[in-house]
Amino acid sequence: MNQINKAKLTPYLFLAPALILFLIFTVYPIISSFILSFQTSQGGVYVFTGFDNYIRLLKDTTFHQALYNTFIIFIVQVPIMILLALILAALLNSKLLKFKGFFRTGFFLPAVTSLVAYSILFSIIMMDKGILNQFLTLIGIDAIPWLNNPFWAKVSIIIAMTWRWTGYNMVIYLAAMQNISEETYEAASIDGAGKIRQFLSITIPQLKPIILFTSIISTIATLQLFDEPFNLTKGGPGDSTTTLGLMIYNNGFKYYDFSYASAIAYVVVVIVAILSLIQSRVTGDGK
Repeated sequence: MNQINKAKLTPYLFLAPALILFLIFTVYPIISSFILSFQTSQGGVYVFTGFDNYIRLLKDTTFHQALYNTFIIFIVQVPIMILLALILAALLNSKLLKFKGFFRTGFFLPAVTSLVAYSILFSIIMMDKGILNQFLTLIGIDAIPWLNNPFWAKVSIIIAMTWRWTGYNMVIYLAAMQNISEETYEAASIDGAGKIRQFLSITIPQLKPIILFTSIISTIATLQLFDEPFNLTKGGPGDSTTTLGLMIYNNGFKYYDFSYASAIAYVVVVIVAILSLIQSRVTGDGK
């Protein structure tokens, strides 16, 4: 009988270390930060103040600007990235293309590059007298203040993010495309459908769940955007590239207002949940 009980307990003993670490470093911080969002530091002691931090958010112009910046980047960058990833995946899935391994590796390589390293690289490329402006001047175009103008600073971040993450999504789409039956394309070809028609009527519908998955993941990543604005523009000029993720960092680790930073973080969680639900409903996969 004891041996039977030991056999039943053995799996739980193996799971215990991972479960304990998960509870300590994931579950506890989530619950603690949620409680902290309803508190305010008074004389070094956190006191429960209800929804004060959330009411403060509604009146905070910096939060409004950060929310606007984040959504502008999200609305522009995510569709461009997904479209480019789909096109590249379709091209790399073609039987006519040679050196596929080389191109797949080349396009995917930015995804494994250090976030800090690639941000510094783009800051060097896009500085006033950087490589990009030198090239533009060479072909007769005036230099662009990439990192010193509110509009172009956002464009710089969008370009950097697109360069880094397009290849990552491309590999996901490419793997899904290779699972689509060739017979389907052959039947469509016999019926007179061209390559573009096949892509729109066969490939895209077959990739619908994958596109939804990458859209949600990209939405979550964009709403948490931090590395690019922090390393490229420091949120400037002014607050023109301050994102929600950067604002959380500034309030938590620059101003040490952890309760307010926690409130911002949970607003981001709610926004992510709403957008993910909307994307699921729009694609018809919501239950």
